[in-house]
Amino acid sequence: MNFFTELKEGLAIAWDAIRANKMRSLLTTLGIIIGIVTVTLMGTAIDSMNKAFHKNIAVIGVDTLFVNRIGWIMNSEVDWQKMLRRPSITREQARAVETQMTGVRGVAPRVDITQTVRYKDKTASGVHVIGTTDQFLAISSFSIGEGRFISPAEAQGGRPVCIIGLDVATNFFATESPLGKTLRIGARKLEVIGVLEKQGTFLGLESLDNEVIIPVQQLMIGYWRDPDFSIQAKVNNVAEMDNEEEELRGIMRKVRHIAPGEPDDFTINRQEQFVSLFNSVAGTIAAVGLVITGLSLFVGGIGIMNIMFVSVAERTREIGVRKAIGAKRRTILLQFLIEAATICLLGGLVGLVLTYGATLAISQLLIEMNMSLPIMGLAILVSLLTGVVSGFLPAWRAARMDPVEALRNE
Repeated sequence: MNFFTELKEGLAIAWDAIRANKMRSLLTTLGIIIGIVTVTLMGTAIDSMNKAFHKNIAVIGVDTLFVNRIGWIMNSEVDWQKMLRRPSITREQARAVETQMTGVRGVAPRVDITQTVRYKDKTASGVHVIGTTDQFLAISSFSIGEGRFISPAEAQGGRPVCIIGLDVATNFFATESPLGKTLRIGARKLEVIGVLEKQGTFLGLESLDNEVIIPVQQLMIGYWRDPDFSIQAKVNNVAEMDNEEEELRGIMRKVRHIAPGEPDDFTINRQEQFVSLFNSVAGTIAAVGLVITGLSLFVGGIGIMNIMFVSVAERTREIGVRKAIGAKRRTILLQFLIEAATICLLGGLVGLVLTYGATLAISQLLIEMNMSLPIMGLAILVSLLTGVVSGFLPAWRAARMDPVEALRNE
């Protein structure tokens, strides 16, 4: 009898044994079902969170450097207090970067404030207002859906014009075009010259459509005379990011009169910092979560091992007969391994079905989750391995039985 014949026969015997003990098999697989559901749900949640994060973080741009007085990520409160004492980044320093930086597609200053916006009898409070120049559109992820962006002349002269986000346009101009209309932003009136395309949210927290973009000179005239600037620089070649960062650091140290040996009083931020922090946190969550959820699989495996020992004990005489008529140890070993693996595989399939249903429910009620093919494949593989590992000792015991002693068993 060759291996494939033994495999086919083992599958048939395993299936007959499972059918003959339906209730016991069902109860045995419960542990595996629970284990697979928890492990795959955990894996799906982490995978979905990872995809959502990278989708949102793409707004920042992998090829963009951000100069800020305060860094995006701080290691301690002491660092935070030190950063708060740093001097502001001025418009003159931003202009120096604009004129001296090489190897970039564009550089734009940026100031962020919050204002109340009014149009006729409608009011929206807490609208995010960005003051910048005509270069901003080229270096950011924003794109114009209607109208146009700020021209160089309007940026230079600080003209009272604005580009509004889609939420602002929808709230104020549901039945008319916003182009050419005048919004009162804070205490000043600005003409709408463009509408941004839908941007969505950043990390699911901040809406990027509830925004208004105005010339930075207009912002300095009407809202904040000496703001704390940030600077965005989009590089030509991502592979040269490190070199461009060093050039940018050199320019900033020069214009801020930082002596050699003294630390920077500004921070150059990159998308990578967020990604590294997220990967670190997500990795820790995944490791802890998978260990905890893996315990349920371990308990399920113990249940399988226990029931397989019972099965071997009940079928001792059958084993003796099979060995007496020529069955090899390998054949008996394979038979019980297949039976344990089949029970676990069935449990794994049922667990996957339940996980898929839970994923759909969570997507409808809470956050978007998608169960990927690699996770499904991994769940099937884990089910099979659990069956093989937990069934090995009972199968080995059956394979090692002496046929004479087995036939004496009642």
